[in-house]
This record gives sequence, structure tokens and C-alpha cells, in this order.
Amino acid sequence: MTTRREFVETSAAILALSSPPGPLSLRERGYAQSPPSPERRGGQGVRLPLGFSTLGCPAWPLVQILDFAAAHGYSAVELRGLQATMDLSEAAELAPARLGDVKRQLAERRLSVSCLGASAQMHEMDPAQRAAQLAEARRFIDLAQALGAPYVRVFGNNYVKDVPRVEMLAHIAAGLRELGDYAQPKGVTVLIESHGDFTDSPSLLELLRQADSPAVQLLWDAHHTFVSGKEQPEDTVRQLGRYIRHTHLKDSVPAATAGGRRYVLTGTGEVPVRRQIEALVKIGYRGYYSFEWEKRWHPDIAEPEVAIAQFATVAAEYLRAAGVH
Repeated sequence: MTTRREFVETSAAILALSSPPGPLSLRERGYAQSPPSPERRGGQGVRLPLGFSTLGCPAWPLVQILDFAAAHGYSAVELRGLQATMDLSEAAELAPARLGDVKRQLAERRLSVSCLGASAQMHEMDPAQRAAQLAEARRFIDLAQALGAPYVRVFGNNYVKDVPRVEMLAHIAAGLRELGDYAQPKGVTVLIESHGDFTDSPSLLELLRQADSPAVQLLWDAHHTFVSGKEQPEDTVRQLGRYIRHTHLKDSVPAATAGGRRYVLTGTGEVPVRRQIEALVKIGYRGYYSFEWEKRWHPDIAEPEVAIAQFATVAAEYLRAAGVH
């Protein structure tokens, strides 16, 4: 009898074999047409698959975020908090009565919501805390369904002291599977991010295999697997590429600060962002290349008007050089 895992992995292999060889055109990838405006970028009227997270512009209201994205050639926005509100299910701008207007604003600007970033952490062992984390994730899944967003990000996130590794992985995977079962009928996929104690491919691969759900995939924070996981991007993509549905890209340099790194403008630091993008293009990745500028957590780094605009220019150059046009 074919197991669930065997069915999922066989289906993924068939899909991979049926994909066109080499880099796909933007139209083949299904990205939105750009609006007919002087600010339009991207050449043939089709925007490059670029996005950014609202983590990078914590003071901006939603309309400013959408206007900036459209003016700078972005295709998507990842919602990770809006101004003072981190729980998007409680954000006034995303209240049920206002979702129709939000979707209209997105459509007018030819933008998509690429992902909703929840704070839910699957490592919590306390039953009450565990229930609260799962409840938050379910609220985000409901909101994603209402917005037409394909993904909700959650965290692993930590190994709990005195809990055996095998037990910890099984506990996290069970939470992911439960969320996947809730999300799949709603047309939403849950993404575990490479973050916290889970920034190496073997651990992430083990979690994803144990979760054993087509509705549980990976958000590749390429900075973390390189800096914390000590992996080269080509190696990470080779091991995890079939699970990657969304990305977080950013650059940094060593610093004598908490965490030991300082975020810098894309292409000016030590993180091989260009190679990360190239590795994804080579496997026919169809998601967005999303800039995560952590301005909310690091207020001293460059302003969003500078960093988000600069990423659009630099990442576009990397994509075109890799054959995406």
C-alpha cells in the first residue's frame, strides 16, 4: 500500500519532471500584468517576481505600502504586522468589513499578498501555550483564505531544554500537520521558516518529512541558513528546493552587537544574495523573491524608502542576469 508520504513525494517528482526546462518566463510563472503607469518597470509589461515584507516599513499604513510597492515595480507584499499591530487578525485595516476594499486596492495596483507572517511557534510544550499558538495560526489561515493569500508562515522554533531531540521534532511536526489539515481545505499552505534553532537543511528536512502534508512546506530565509546554518545556498536548495514556496532575502555584515550581525543594503554585505536567487531560478522556483528588511526589530538600519527601493533595483538585475525576464 502506498503511504501518504510516498504519494506526496511521488507527486512532487512528477510535477518537477513535467515543468519546462530552464528558467520560465514571467508569463509562464503567472505573475501579474503591470498597470499602465509612468512608474511601470519590468520591460514587457509583466513585473518581476519581487516582494517585500511589511516588517521593513513598520510605520507605514497599508495604502502607503501598496502605493510604494506598485511604484517600485514589486508584484507582491508580505504582511508581517501593520503599524502597531503584529497580530494581523486584529488589524483594523484587515477587519472583515474592510477586506473587500483591501482586495480592490490590491487589484487596482496589480499586487498580490504573497504570505501572512504569524508569530505562532510550534515548539511550545505547555498545553495552554500550545493551544494559543495553534489558535493564532488558525486565525491567520482564515484571514489568508479571506484575502486570497496562499501562505501562512509559522515558526518551529526552538529546541526546548531537557526535551529529547526526537521528541521535540515529533512535537513540532505534529503541530505543523494539524495546521496543514486545517489549512488545506481552505486553499492555504502553512510554511515553516528556516529560523531559530532550525536553520540547517537536515533538521528542516526531517520536520517536513514528519509533518508529511502537502499543505506544509518551507519558507526559506536564505540569510539564516547561510549565517546560522553555515550552508552554501546551492547546498540548501539541493536538499530543500522541492519544499521551498516563499523566501526571505537580506544582506548583512558581522557586527559587535546583539546577534553579531548588522543588516546592510543588498549586495553590499557578505551574504550571497545573488547566488541564492540564481539557485532558485535554476530549479524553476515559481514563488516570490521577498525582501525582509528587519526595520521593526532594528530601527537603526536604513529607512524603508532607501532599502526597499534599492532591493527592487538590485534583485531585478540579479533576476534578469539569471534569465528571468
